Amino acid sequence: MLVSEKLEKCFKEGEKGKERHKGLKKIDISEEKIKKHIEKAIHNYKAIIAFKKNGFSDWSASAAFYALYHLLLALLAKHGVESRNQSCTFAFIEELIEKGKISLDKNDLKEIFDKDITENIAHSNKILDLRENWQYSVKTALEEEEFVDMKARVKELFDKLRREIEK
Repeated sequence: MLVSEKLEKCFKEGEKGKERHKGLKKIDISEEKIKKHIEKAIHNYKAIIAFKKNGFSDWSASAAFYALYHLLLALLAKHGVESRNQSCTFAFIEELIEKGKISLDKNDLKEIFDKDITENIAHSNKILDLRENWQYSVKTALEEEEFVDMKARVKELFDKLRREIEK
């Protein structure tokens, strides 16, 4: 499905409900909403380290994903859009990239989520796949090297997304 077709479907889903829609919805641009998503992203980023420190590094992968995801939601809010669906969020960001409206590139987006991934996600190092692997795994701790690599990648993307939002 083309990005434009996906977005059309997402906006139709967004029209179905007021608060409980499951797509994309046009909203008034609110600096307060953008700020709150950034605050939530920072909160989740801090949780990456807190989970590890307290022996719950498996939850660090979820915190890592949601730290980045809330920055993506802040970017959408900056463009007057609210999302209640991850694939719709990624499609909207992809369209912003394709139209040159943001300085991120598709490789940045693919670090978080890669819809074209064909290999076994158990061996994927995409942030969303790491979250899903750890969320549904029976393991309770990331290996140290795995944690350090994930945290560094998240920090790099986190900073890049923050710069984009603050432009």
